[in-house]
Amino acid sequence: MTVVAFLGPEGTFTHQAVLAWARRGDEAPGVSARRMTPVAAGTVGEVHDAVAAGRADRGVIAIESSVEGYVVPSLDALVGSGDVVAVDEVVLDVSFDAFVLPGHGELVEATAHPHGLAQCTRFVAARGLLPVPASSNGAACRDLADHQVAFGPRLCGELYGLETLATRVEDYAGARTRFLVLSRRDAAPASWEPWRAAGARQWRTMAAVTPVVTGPGVLARITAEFAERGVNMSSLVERPLKVREGQYVFVVTLDAAPWEPSVVDLLGDLLAAGDSIKVLGAYPVEPGGRGMDGVLPDHVPTGSVRAGDDDATLARGLLW
Repeated sequence: MTVVAFLGPEGTFTHQAVLAWARRGDEAPGVSARRMTPVAAGTVGEVHDAVAAGRADRGVIAIESSVEGYVVPSLDALVGSGDVVAVDEVVLDVSFDAFVLPGHGELVEATAHPHGLAQCTRFVAARGLLPVPASSNGAACRDLADHQVAFGPRLCGELYGLETLATRVEDYAGARTRFLVLSRRDAAPASWEPWRAAGARQWRTMAAVTPVVTGPGVLARITAEFAERGVNMSSLVERPLKVREGQYVFVVTLDAAPWEPSVVDLLGDLLAAGDSIKVLGAYPVEPGGRGMDGVLPDHVPTGSVRAGDDDATLARGLLW
């Protein structure tokens, strides 16, 4: 029996990701979740602790929203863990319904996980509701008060006997959230072996790169190493070192597996330059997956300019 820890309670998007990962076990190698026991945890840290201590075989955490970006507690827990790594990825389409209690009173508050509230700001503003963060969207629905509106997946209405006030109340249709499947570090190679044997060709790797020697040009040096080795960096985010003001660890996502020769050489170059490195995880991705086809022009930030725009547009966008 595979024990899978997730941010609970039942009805969270993370719970849905666990179920989606389990269903994928019927058709994909490397997923040992046909006989699965989901176990809800109260925090992301508890999910990590359960995996690290062996109380859970796997853990599932949200890592990035296409609307709000990286989920900082999940990222920091992964960076700070010496025993837990990511071995697989689940991507879900995310849509929020608004729920109320039957026979509710005057509605004055809206409650959800902070990322959920951030994705439903127009609904909140239009009704003059006060945002109240919850530990998860599922918890917001489970603990709903009669003066509150809760945002969550449609499953929550059925689980907790709620009435649906409105459907699809998110600000941006088509939002997606990435979830990582966690394993103990020493068990990761065995988790990947079925995928490698099946010929999975596209992989992503997350790594934490901490420059020990800092100064002008450090980030340029690191990114130049990627270019020199022909390794695509699809994401870069910085997080502060918790005990050193003004010093940071760079969390990079690259489009290759850590055992590929170009990545081995790249990581060797960074180590030789004095950087500290930790691979946070690796996982196969579907061909043509996120970021593989570049950025569509209509998806860039509003007000961005491009070569070929007229002088007035360039001056406005670049503040020339």
